Amino acid sequence: MTAAPDRDGTLWRLLLWSSPAFPVGAFAHSHGLEWAIGAGDVRDAATLAEWVEDALTLGAGRTDAILAAHAHRAGAAADGGALRALAAFAAAVSPARERRLETLGQGRAFAAALSPWPQAAAALAGLDRDRLPYPVAFGAACGAAAVALREALLAYLHAFAGMLVWAAVRAVPLGQSDGLAVLAGLATLASRLAEDAAAAPLEGIGGCTFRLDIAAMRHETQYTRLFRT
Repeated sequence: MTAAPDRDGTLWRLLLWSSPAFPVGAFAHSHGLEWAIGAGDVRDAATLAEWVEDALTLGAGRTDAILAAHAHRAGAAADGGALRALAAFAAAVSPARERRLETLGQGRAFAAALSPWPQAAAALAGLDRDRLPYPVAFGAACGAAAVALREALLAYLHAFAGMLVWAAVRAVPLGQSDGLAVLAGLATLASRLAEDAAAAPLEGIGGCTFRLDIAAMRHETQYTRLFRT
């Protein structure tokens, strides 16, 4: 008799990997949002929702989800060569110094925290941890651990949106109820993005978020900062 898949264990693993409790250092990053708050672009729940929606649909959210989808397939196939090429590509397309610092820092921390899951850790063993973007690390680990692709992408998008929203809760500041309302309102959008990213070719990566990119660049020289990015 074939043993039933450990669905609960797989779900538990995915929830933990995408949880704020997982030590990737997301609390230290704002993705340039801190500068946007200082500039007045984000000042309340409504403007935060617009900013996060743009980041998801036109910026790093969609791009990272596509990268994670391709990493998921490479991780499931134990294709180390494809993962190395994907990691190099993902690092190269970072549009600003702090964006690169953010994705490489979180990718390195994610890989370092995988020791309780040897199968997932083995998928990243041949990669340079100092040049491992977060979506590649996350996607490859999920693929190696047999986490379903769509669920993995949805969890990644949730973690990304959560990083932005909770940065705004601290820096605007906003109430936690406002932050929760923004995240709740993104459910349908995130579901559609996960579905689209799962089917997108690597050539489909691209974005158009000039203000978000400017925010990331301006944050590099911001005098007073709570966040690293």
